[in-house]
Amino acid sequence: MTQNPLPRTSPEAQGISAPAIAQFVARAEAAVHSLHSFMLLRHGAVVAEGWWHPYRPETPHKLFSLSKSFTSTAVGLAVGEGRLNVDDPVLKFFPVDGPRRVSANLAAMKVRHLLSMSTGHHLDTTDRAVGRRNPAKAFLALPVEHEPGTYFVYNSGASYMLSAIVQSLTGQTVLEYLTPRLLAPLGIEGATWESHPNGVNFGGWGLKIRTEDIARLGQLYLQKGQWNGRQLVPAEWVEAATARQVPNGDEPGSDWCQGYGYQFWRCRHNAYRGDGAFGQYCIVMPDQDAVLAITSGLSDMQPPLNVVWDTLLPAMGAGALPPDEAANRALAETVGNLRLRPPEGTAESPTAARVSGETFMFAPNAERIRSLKFEFGPKAGSLTYRLLGSAEQADPHSTGITGGLRRRGTHTLTFGYGQWVEGFDTASLPAPTRIAASGVWTSADSFALTVCACEAPFTATLTTRFAGSEMTWDSKVNVAFGPTERAPIVGAIERR
Repeated sequence: MTQNPLPRTSPEAQGISAPAIAQFVARAEAAVHSLHSFMLLRHGAVVAEGWWHPYRPETPHKLFSLSKSFTSTAVGLAVGEGRLNVDDPVLKFFPVDGPRRVSANLAAMKVRHLLSMSTGHHLDTTDRAVGRRNPAKAFLALPVEHEPGTYFVYNSGASYMLSAIVQSLTGQTVLEYLTPRLLAPLGIEGATWESHPNGVNFGGWGLKIRTEDIARLGQLYLQKGQWNGRQLVPAEWVEAATARQVPNGDEPGSDWCQGYGYQFWRCRHNAYRGDGAFGQYCIVMPDQDAVLAITSGLSDMQPPLNVVWDTLLPAMGAGALPPDEAANRALAETVGNLRLRPPEGTAESPTAARVSGETFMFAPNAERIRSLKFEFGPKAGSLTYRLLGSAEQADPHSTGITGGLRRRGTHTLTFGYGQWVEGFDTASLPAPTRIAASGVWTSADSFALTVCACEAPFTATLTTRFAGSEMTWDSKVNVAFGPTERAPIVGAIERR
């Protein structure tokens, strides 16, 4: 944990009741099911926080597009240092990467259009640009169908271009540039950011930090860029970045149609947020002087916001409330016992003794699995698996032992029966990552293994059905950018 934790107080001291927060937790669990953590700040102090085990306060979490708000902050700092202006043309920063023939719309594209997702592209450019060897060149070569500033489309390729601009101006990645200017003063330690092979942080995604670090960014913006008496980010940038720069829809009940700023979303109730895929939120509520950080693994990102507006906003009063020790003890017990539910079933099956220790071999398959071996012990079990082929053959948006960028070779994970056993995924690239695994028999011949990626939104369910000398292996994941289920593969016991 950071050496300088945020101050903690009772909820009542900051004008919100403990039962209201308990109601938020209960409603969120009922409506969402896959929260990983939350931290609520009021008047600059943490009034409640909780992690759903096996997620922990000290473990960083992938932010996905919440990374964009940090990229925006880097641009704001560079603007404050006089390195660029939001009205600078984008082509100015890529003099050798522009196309031979420059369209009027491309020539009119400015930094502010990258920031506000109004570049003029009709579709997101990410796959067509960032996946290329030279993303900036690929981005600038794409047709710009609309006049910049007149058409909103969510566009992570634009965020990459902002990261590339910061790096071209400073000679540092966005992470390196932010560390002394933002992260270190805020007390954010150990941040990592994924990069393109060319060394540029992706900008639109890839940052991994802790829940409290997310809350720190929100509190900084709530304080108009000030932190411990220092103006870390220009107040003018905070105001511009969180204002409605472009319209993005006309549905009044949606928090995705309230306008878009500079890599920040406007919300209902005069709030704003940075957010990332599968439920990573930094919600700032100026009217309530409050910040809420959330990490999760969910497919629909509107329900958590509905719960926030319905339960927390009405409970935030103007002054302190009388102390309520009993309610605070009850809240502490509630948040201290939060658990991600392991799969349900039994710990034993007659099939376990028959298949334990047997190696099942597979023909070539999309999962790159050559062999699997379960060992079922009395209190815990293990799965040893062998991967073949190149890591680049796998789907980088998947997870679990059957997806993502995977390291070839033999790997073993340990699991509990109906309870989480923590360990590391040694097949994960570029480095091992924390996981927790739990398995149960759902029938006499079917074993379900759930693997929770403790630094990401993903939870993989791996179901094995045994029949004679064969096993059928099915895998699915709770959330993904593509399909959540993969085709089953069949293996047979290795002949000795």
